[in-house]
Amino acid sequence: MLDRVPEEQNGGTVPAEAIPLAADIFPGDATEGATTVGDSASGRAQAARHSWRVLAILSALMGFASISTDLYLPAMPAMGRALGADAGTVELTVSGYLIGFSLGQLLWGPIGDRYGRRGPVAIGLVLFVIGSAGCALAGSAAGMIGWRVVQAVGACAGVVLARAMVRDLYAGERAAQMLSTLMTVMAVAPLLGPIVGGQILSLAGWRAIFWTLVGVGLTTLAALFTLPETLPPERRNREPLGRAIATYGVLMRQRRLIGYAAAGGFFYAGMFAYVAGTPFAYIIYHHVPPQLYGLLFGTGIVGIMAANLINVRLVMRLGSMRLLRAGTVGAALAGALLAVNAQTGWGGLAGLAVPLFLFVGMAGFIIANSIAGALASFPDRAGAASALVGSIHYGAGIIGSGLVGAFADGTPWPLGWVVAGTGLGALLCAWLVIPPREPAMVSC
Repeated sequence: MLDRVPEEQNGGTVPAEAIPLAADIFPGDATEGATTVGDSASGRAQAARHSWRVLAILSALMGFASISTDLYLPAMPAMGRALGADAGTVELTVSGYLIGFSLGQLLWGPIGDRYGRRGPVAIGLVLFVIGSAGCALAGSAAGMIGWRVVQAVGACAGVVLARAMVRDLYAGERAAQMLSTLMTVMAVAPLLGPIVGGQILSLAGWRAIFWTLVGVGLTTLAALFTLPETLPPERRNREPLGRAIATYGVLMRQRRLIGYAAAGGFFYAGMFAYVAGTPFAYIIYHHVPPQLYGLLFGTGIVGIMAANLINVRLVMRLGSMRLLRAGTVGAALAGALLAVNAQTGWGGLAGLAVPLFLFVGMAGFIIANSIAGALASFPDRAGAASALVGSIHYGAGIIGSGLVGAFADGTPWPLGWVVAGTGLGALLCAWLVIPPREPAMVSC
């Protein structure tokens, strides 16, 4: 074993004996050349003792963004009828969620850097439970949108700080590998979400779906306190929150971070166009039963899981940048095929489902690698950098889902052209915006 870890991987040199092997943390991952190089030695030690529990809880936290929306997708037409709202208005419940999710991250990131990870995540989970209960009791579409914002502000604490916790424990290509592992595990939630949501809808109605989310939030809150704190007090940022928030101005001027974030952001816009548009494209236009919608939606999640597994195995060998660029090429081609099929009607339902499967599957190469690349240069501002990246991603999702709702015309065409445009945007950012070389660590 080498005596020191290279500075460009760790932001400093650390004795090798203080760094456990990656396999001690999460058994089953590829370990060639992979070491744990995060900042929290105590967190790493506790993670090693409770590896699979840590993996499960981090996956649950990162999965809140998906489960909060995917579970109720089959119920969107029924919600519209119950609340007296048209398809475009109901699709705004997705956009409202993304607004809260995007803006909330900008607050939770600096809070997590200052006060640690577990406390802010716990507060966020409480807000998530309150917002979910409000959705279950909502009597109008406007009320539903408002409670979705509250739900999202709470949910995003877990997502943004779970990413920061990964950066506390890992760095470089290993961080990208770990994020892919987490995303593979958490993909079970969106895979099962629409299927379970469809069954809940048929048995107990759409409001029961949101009561189920209340239960999920409470269960995760209880499990959170078995998770080790990954940011020890000596590593926390003690500057006032106002000044910490001003750090975003410095981060926004870093071309590498913005290039990675924008590549992921364009892809997120296409993903949330898919989330908002497919219930009506499949259920209303192609007359797919709501109970079967989850199976069609789940095929895309299977694609994500497969691509993530491939990414986990290849990222240490090929590098995250090369895999990110390959993923954006695949997304752009799949989006172009989707647009043609949506416009011409060629292939019927399969003409939509197959290109969407290919597009969504590219998430396995794009999301983890774009996040890891963006965070690589900011180990001391992992919370703020993660928040900014997440805000850009979900802010783009607002635009993607909003465009599908604004131009909804009863056909799959708005879904097709939005996905095609976002795939092309991700491709251009990955190939033209991100600088070719990794810069030195940046101090904010």
